[in-house]
Amino acid sequence: MSGVQIPSVTQIKTELMQNLLDAAQLKDAQNLLPDWEISEESLFRIFVFKNFVDAFDFMTSVSLIAENMNHHPDWSNVYNKVQVRLSTHDSGGVTSLDVDLAQSMDSLFNTE
Repeated sequence: MSGVQIPSVTQIKTELMQNLLDAAQLKDAQNLLPDWEISEESLFRIFVFKNFVDAFDFMTSVSLIAENMNHHPDWSNVYNKVQVRLSTHDSGGVTSLDVDLAQSMDSLFNTE
């Protein structure tokens, strides 16, 4: 396997960290996602539905999007509430993947 270069752990971590949103991008994200709490570590929102079935339907729809993105939320459901925390664990904070998934979740929620 001569000629094949395997990146070091440091190189991989550096590339992942470069994907983190900076302060200006986080501010832009806040403007795009006014219902979300946004920090360098994560995006957070609680979605409230009429009942458990609507909450679970929402989670099912989001799961298909998340699986397609290969980006999965940290979430929980209690009756009509779905709490969501998004972060890109491999990068150690918020990336554009989190913003994209949050926007998709907002779009689903607003059409229900």
